[in-house]
Amino acid sequence: MHVIEFERLTKDFGEVRAVDDLSFGIRAGTIVGFLGPNGSGKTTSLRALLGLVEPTSGTAQIDGRPYRELRDPLRRVGVTLEAAAHPARSARNHLRVLAAEARVPVSRVDELLELVELTQAARRSVGGFSLGMRQRLGLAGALIGDPQILVLDEPANGLDPEGIRWLRDFLRGLAAEGRTILLSSHVLGEVAQTVDEAVVIARGRLVAHAPLAQLLASGNREPRVRVRVSDPAGLVFALAAIGVHADFGEADELLVTGASAEQVAETAFDRGIVVYALAAEAQTLEDVFFDLTTPSQEAIA
Repeated sequence: MHVIEFERLTKDFGEVRAVDDLSFGIRAGTIVGFLGPNGSGKTTSLRALLGLVEPTSGTAQIDGRPYRELRDPLRRVGVTLEAAAHPARSARNHLRVLAAEARVPVSRVDELLELVELTQAARRSVGGFSLGMRQRLGLAGALIGDPQILVLDEPANGLDPEGIRWLRDFLRGLAAEGRTILLSSHVLGEVAQTVDEAVVIARGRLVAHAPLAQLLASGNREPRVRVRVSDPAGLVFALAAIGVHADFGEADELLVTGASAEQVAETAFDRGIVVYALAAEAQTLEDVFFDLTTPSQEAIA
């Protein structure tokens, strides 16, 4: 059963169609990356899911019903769609307000401040927080009711590399507890290390929804190999003779397109060229993302 379900969701703003016949479902206990270029309709879709905009047609539901019909929504769904903390309020007082709204014990506040590593900043005004600290506070607020579903809009925005790693481990820990996480992000490299599945939209329409491994295996890029050899120019000419292109990179490294690592190694061996380093370059989520969201690929999809 899907705990989050978009069924032919369409949203128009005047003559502009922000979301166009969008359908997909999310199973319980999974982390799903919700990806798309700027203006693709991601935020509008999430706002429709949370009852912040009214669909033109179709539905976006949680547990089979609209968000506004959920009983105790803060205990069922945690959200970081919009920053809502008053800048003059301390982090602790901000969470106390949310705790009262969710009807949970105030002791939950200090538990969450420790969980997101903001205990030392609990009495500081939110207005003095860095963007990364605001993101952590937003996560604490989303968890105030101990919900089983999280809808997170760009939670990695503003985090430094250490913070991004912390976020990855944090989300994987929540998923290990059986929670469902719908995560929108532009940090594709981090998404690839975090999610179980990915949903990709472009111009308001679904272009892909698949387990991450399946999505990475479905790309259209030619195989690429990075190689360092004793005679880079000689290998370039040798590869060209068999119809394979190679570009010069940094420190005499070559980037070979359209040949396997075995083919590159055999070509070097045949010409007496010593290979110092050789690695097949795996297709990345960024590669697949741009393939899927370019206009030509979108038309095919």
